[in-house]
Amino acid sequence: MSSTTPLLCLIFFFVISSWCSSASNVSYDSRSLIIDGQRKLFLSASIHYPRSVPGMWPGLVKTAKEGGINVIETYVFWNGHELSPGKYYFEKRWDLVKFAKIVQQEQMYLILRIGPFVAAEWNFGGIPVWLHYVPGTVFRTDNKPFKFYMQNFTTYIVNMMKKEKLFASQGGPIILAQIENEYGDIERVYGEGGKPYAMWAAKMAVAQNIGVPWIMCQQYDAPDPVINTCNSFYCDQFKPNSDNKPKIWTENWPGWFKTFGSRDPHRPVEDVAFAVARFFQKGGSVHNYYMYHGGTNFGRTSGGPFITTSYDYDAPIDEYGIARLPKWGHLKQLHEAIMLCEHALLHGVQTLVSLGPSQEADVYSEASGGCAAFLSNADEENDKTVTFKNVTYHLPAWSVSILPDCKNVAFNTAKVGFQSSIVEMAPENLRVSSDKKSDSLQWDIFTEKAGVWGAADFTKNGLVDHINTTKDTTDYLWYTTSVYVNENENFLSNGSLPKLVISSNGHALLAFINQKLEASASGSGAGSAFKFDSPINLKAGKNDIDLLGMTVGLSNAGPFYDFVPAGLTSVKLEGFNNGTIDLSSHTWIYKIGLEGEHLKIYHPSGTNSVKWQSTSEPPKNQPLTWYKAIVDAPDGDEPIGLDMIDMGKGLAWLNGEEIGRYWPRPSSIYETCTADCNYRGKFNPNKCSTGCGEPTQRWYHVPRSWFKPSGNLLVIFEEKGGDPSRIKFSRRKVTGACALISEDYPSLEYESWNEDMTVKKEIRPTLHLNCPKGSLISAIKFASFGTPTGKCGSYSKGDCHDPTSLSKVEKVCLNKQDCALSLSGRNFNMTLCHSSTKKLAVEAECSISS
Repeated sequence: MSSTTPLLCLIFFFVISSWCSSASNVSYDSRSLIIDGQRKLFLSASIHYPRSVPGMWPGLVKTAKEGGINVIETYVFWNGHELSPGKYYFEKRWDLVKFAKIVQQEQMYLILRIGPFVAAEWNFGGIPVWLHYVPGTVFRTDNKPFKFYMQNFTTYIVNMMKKEKLFASQGGPIILAQIENEYGDIERVYGEGGKPYAMWAAKMAVAQNIGVPWIMCQQYDAPDPVINTCNSFYCDQFKPNSDNKPKIWTENWPGWFKTFGSRDPHRPVEDVAFAVARFFQKGGSVHNYYMYHGGTNFGRTSGGPFITTSYDYDAPIDEYGIARLPKWGHLKQLHEAIMLCEHALLHGVQTLVSLGPSQEADVYSEASGGCAAFLSNADEENDKTVTFKNVTYHLPAWSVSILPDCKNVAFNTAKVGFQSSIVEMAPENLRVSSDKKSDSLQWDIFTEKAGVWGAADFTKNGLVDHINTTKDTTDYLWYTTSVYVNENENFLSNGSLPKLVISSNGHALLAFINQKLEASASGSGAGSAFKFDSPINLKAGKNDIDLLGMTVGLSNAGPFYDFVPAGLTSVKLEGFNNGTIDLSSHTWIYKIGLEGEHLKIYHPSGTNSVKWQSTSEPPKNQPLTWYKAIVDAPDGDEPIGLDMIDMGKGLAWLNGEEIGRYWPRPSSIYETCTADCNYRGKFNPNKCSTGCGEPTQRWYHVPRSWFKPSGNLLVIFEEKGGDPSRIKFSRRKVTGACALISEDYPSLEYESWNEDMTVKKEIRPTLHLNCPKGSLISAIKFASFGTPTGKCGSYSKGDCHDPTSLSKVEKVCLNKQDCALSLSGRNFNMTLCHSSTKKLAVEAECSISS
């Protein structure tokens, strides 16, 4: 170590400490938030701390910062923190303070959306289920019990943040806090209790005296000084409810969530970038991606109902923590271009210039001579050539060009030149732990009894509501009764079968007759309730009917969502000599949950609570079965997914940590999917989908930090039946990179600008390829300069092709982690294709370096 190293470390520590500890004054005007007297632009990224794990947080925050983000945003999840009245939990992935300090260490700001109602596709909208059962409580209205507990929790979180000095007014990273969430659209539904509640929430929040502004999203009547904000796919036309409030976009959805049994929604990055650019073009100053990293709904945290365990959201950072390319990269370049315009946007005089029927320029001019312009073409079909300041510009359909000096184009939202990554799930068979003496994987089996195990919880005439009975302590509720079949029933002799006919408020059901699984049914994300009828086998004499009701996450939003029911409403038997037998009002015996759950056999401390049966060949398609195995961690350091394609539906754990609900339920083959999505025109969640007829979710994220080197306890509870011998771990790997650029792409990069927004140098459009750390470009699978077509993985040569393309690319890129190829005469034959716009397309393979 050199003698200067300790001094450098001390200086670095002092700089970081100074940034973290100096108090900031946060205010606002009509243009922006103001930090210590300086207007600033904010590009924010939603990363929800409990949807990942502490071991991932530093990498996620760093990747966001590298993507041009300067603010992290998160909800605070009440039901994860206040487990019962006054009993709080802030450990492991619920360590909010640790998450906030990681943001602070990266010298980034934080927006804390306390809510405490969050929606967020989160179970019960983030409000504890126990609160629903406090007598007289109605959520989110002028209701005394609800307001009491809401204020208590809000104050608890605020005091925790104050104690840790995390508000900007104390030298911390928190510059905004949010109270309530998306209430304005349903306020009227709550009648006389709606507006008084919203006004109370705002007043209660302001009284917390946190020293930074409060916001309320989608709250059109937010009272001063609280700022109302916008949530939508597009917020360029949004206006705050006061002329002295800045224009803030709290949720720009770069993708969408998934429900079990649905398609996989995607939002093209060209459209995301268009929406962001338009927002800043029209005077926006705080923008947040919801989500920037969606993460995982571990355990039973997903809501909806039917929201998948994956909350990937097609976000710029994928569920596993890997930058999604080109989305992350294209938005990074957008952010750089916007920040070049920061001073002009926040201090210049805005002028609107019409350039055509759907084309316009917003120009921001400063007295000092600074100037920034946004040229937009909102035509959904046609490219346009426009004239601005006596210069012609080509604007693709549905795009915005950003000119930080009102002359040179630094970025166009429709021209994606950043590389795409090829990402694969590389399968690995489960390996027997090195702690075991045998080399063959051994599964231990425990099968639940259908119906009541142990003593009944209660007996009642009639059917009960599922949620009001379990209070969400479990997904499972047993409804058990019996019916006597007379020997003279015709169906016993004529080969016909009686029918079991059930109506349910949701969410799913398994029907056992005499301990045998006879039928199953469920609702969907489009509607929780379902009806079904199924032929069943009954015998002469007594027949046991055991119905296992299941929830798949509770409702998370909507007016009075806390009263949405679940569970059976009607049970009938058809096909008897005397007609239909209605069992709905019969005597039913009830049992809450599963025996294995009750004994916590998924946890290392409870695994010996039952007698397991050992086998090297576990039974297939057996319902109500627990499986456990002791396995090694997969090799390498890539993120891990549990491949459950051959299983039915259930829950999974590793070393007692809740992986979550699995259900490789396929989407309908009759839905519409798009191989190539047209980004032009307004987006909606059904516009660009893939995966028709395929499982909604095959892989389930298992964080690396949950693994030990060996001796890992993997436990699966299978409800319906599957083949556990085919369960695998898969490593999520970047195996290749592709890029395509054109000579008409913006030819100015961020580094090409001086601080005064003059151009230092002009460069040719350049194709960049990069493999992950620890790997190199091992092969060039395709290269063409000329008029190549297609997309990553399926490029093809066009009418014009430089035959030396492959050898030139190999010379520059092979056996390197990254490389750059400029579209210049020095690299390629620029005299080719005189009448065409020349392009370069490359696909490379990435392999681990030796």
